[in-house]
Amino acid sequence: MQTKRWCLQVHRSEGEKTRKRLLEEGVLDRLCRIRSDGEYLLIPVIRKIEGAVCQEFTCEQEKKDLPRFEQVGGIAIMQDDDPSGAADILASKKTYHTVLFPESAVEGPFRTKKFKVLAGRDTTATEYIEYGHHFSIDLALAYFSARLSGERQRILSLMNEGERVIDMFAGVGPFAITLAKKASIVYAGDINPEAVILMVRNIARNRLTNVVPILSDAINLPDIIMHPADRIIMNLPLHSIPFLTAAFRMTRPGGTIHLYALVSREDEYLDTLRTFPAKNVEHRYVRSYSPDRFHVVYDIVRGDG
Repeated sequence: MQTKRWCLQVHRSEGEKTRKRLLEEGVLDRLCRIRSDGEYLLIPVIRKIEGAVCQEFTCEQEKKDLPRFEQVGGIAIMQDDDPSGAADILASKKTYHTVLFPESAVEGPFRTKKFKVLAGRDTTATEYIEYGHHFSIDLALAYFSARLSGERQRILSLMNEGERVIDMFAGVGPFAITLAKKASIVYAGDINPEAVILMVRNIARNRLTNVVPILSDAINLPDIIMHPADRIIMNLPLHSIPFLTAAFRMTRPGGTIHLYALVSREDEYLDTLRTFPAKNVEHRYVRSYSPDRFHVVYDIVRGDG
């Protein structure tokens, strides 16, 4: 944007020295580019000072401090119902097409939220790219968390080539599609029909032939999947514990279960896990969820029995 600004005209040989002095004095206009004028430089300042002249400069608009939000593809999800802040977020980046506010927590067996559109297009659907994988998601129809991208890569790094994997709560398929890179086969189950429809689309988009989508309650998966798994993903933080029996039934001795949970302390479920045939249990912090609860993962190696 072209605009008139006060500036100092100095010889090129004095340019850097003058710029540093103006910066230290707090009068350098950092939104505008320094101009070249033959043997001289025009250094913009924020107000009229001794020796200043007025000239045209190319300047950036002053950036506003944006409200806190989470980005998922082209959607920004705000923590507050703030239409004015939503408009600022939408204008801050061309790739944002919608700003949402969650009107409910994750609820029901399908793990969905209700959203209010604060700015932009009237949609909860977007496209999301994670480590080269492409996902179609709809935040109102199926659970999705971009914040677990690091966890998906961590588990991929732990895998051996050719593992059999079961994702018990697969959603639109982010874990299943990520882990398919090393797995011989990934069984990806979910009880939500809309999530499975999106998962099928995402499997096709990523040209995978070793991910098997399954529409089922996770409790029934041991009667559907006949072969024991080397690795199981249990990403149902609010309600994962009741499904542990099913997970252990499907895991071979020496296989690993990754159990995600919301807890008030990291070792909260260790006593419960010791009632199962677990050879080894490690737990690690994933992220904060609320002031008094946080997201952890238990990496459980199944023993004999």
